Amino acid sequence: MKLNYKIIFHFLGLLLLCNGGFMLLSSLVSKIYEDGVTQQIFLAGITVVFVGVLTMLFTRNHKKEIKKREGYIVVAFGWIVMALSGTLPYIFTASIPNFTNAFFETMSGFTTTGASILNDIEIVPKGVLFWRSTTQWIGGMGIIVLAVAILPLLGIGGMQLFAAEAPGPSADKLHPRITDTAKRLWLIYFGYTIAETFLLKLAGMSFFDAINHSMTTLSTGGFSTKNASLAFWNGQPVIQYIVILFMFIAGTNFVLSYFAFKGRLKKIIEDEEFKLYFKLITIFTIIVALIIYFRADMSLSSIHHPMVLGELESAFRHGVFQILTVITTTGFISADYSLWTPFLVVLFFGLMFLGGSSGSTAGGVKVVRHLLMIKNGFLEFKRLLHPNAILPVRYNTKAVARNIIFNILAFFILYMLSFVIGALGFSMLGLDFESAVGVSASSLGNIGPALGDFGPVNNYALLPDIGKWWSSFLMLIGRLELFTVLILLTPFFWRNR
Repeated sequence: MKLNYKIIFHFLGLLLLCNGGFMLLSSLVSKIYEDGVTQQIFLAGITVVFVGVLTMLFTRNHKKEIKKREGYIVVAFGWIVMALSGTLPYIFTASIPNFTNAFFETMSGFTTTGASILNDIEIVPKGVLFWRSTTQWIGGMGIIVLAVAILPLLGIGGMQLFAAEAPGPSADKLHPRITDTAKRLWLIYFGYTIAETFLLKLAGMSFFDAINHSMTTLSTGGFSTKNASLAFWNGQPVIQYIVILFMFIAGTNFVLSYFAFKGRLKKIIEDEEFKLYFKLITIFTIIVALIIYFRADMSLSSIHHPMVLGELESAFRHGVFQILTVITTTGFISADYSLWTPFLVVLFFGLMFLGGSSGSTAGGVKVVRHLLMIKNGFLEFKRLLHPNAILPVRYNTKAVARNIIFNILAFFILYMLSFVIGALGFSMLGLDFESAVGVSASSLGNIGPALGDFGPVNNYALLPDIGKWWSSFLMLIGRLELFTVLILLTPFFWRNR
């Protein structure tokens, strides 16, 4: 069956329209703060809106049916188109005049990775910083899911897109109609953003800093308005605790938030993934906090305000902050963990492969995949002893289909293979071992801070141009769960049948 190219381009036009609209909003922020680049951001927004409208007009007579193949193409190319068009505010304002750097920054934003090439964030105009945070906020829940909520206006069913884009191995429905599901997810997402903004403002942040950090916390993105990231507020623990709370929420399945607002707390308490997610954070926090308290020289690792040695609260706060920022793939920094003990550096590197919960805005492998792989591993021992027994893997008391287990095992193998190939690519560009494996794991997991020359207090400006494109590709396939992008590279996908 031939591909429905008109619906693909029509949808890409819609995405450009949305992208341009957010740029125009950023130009309004620029106007309010009188940062001198309002016209340039406005021009960028108008340009993108114009191209989007033109594309939609030329493809308006399309067949209103989108199938799986079209869904995969729209998702993968949609993110690329969003990233390409998203470079315009950086280029038009000369904040990032180099196209490769601008594309890297934009892709890092939309994939919520948080890796940056900006050496001095605080001199960047506020309108551009707001656009930078907005790219992460859009990418957090997924621009495709946002657009799915608009699809009824076009008379198109969006299930194929939601299945391809929604984070995690499965897309739990809150409502029979997928568009209503998308709306509810975005409403929760928007509500959390408003709540965190209010609390951060109350705790002492400026409104501009509060709204930006709320957008990049809920999206588990990690872009900050300060060079020192959240370490800038090391002297204000309340601010960091608020961010800790919302990082934890952002790393949990948003469906559980819906159940919480409905008063169905039993569903949350009994959820196996949530229980493991909570236990892992608790255990690793205790380990890290104790090591910081007894062994790590925090006077060397603090970025902005030196911590008082022997202060248990500070050790706990920095421990839970850094554990959450890596597990949820947010990428905020409260201290330079690469200067802590070698054990902790290795621990944080290992946590880069954990990821948050399915159905969250976090990247990585996801907790539920690890949980099901572990369960299946233990069952293999039983199957060796009882080869004729039927021993299904159970999740939340329900048997998991074998094809889902095979899919998860295939995903993990592909993920690790992508990590190894990614590291080999960076090593070919001259990066040392620590930097190569760090950047590969960080890009693929959408984390941001890496190891070596690209650790927590450094950025990606020194990465060669080819390395930035390679990193951008890893960010994309990591954000879109590997299969969505890599399936486009297979010959059979493009055969008309």
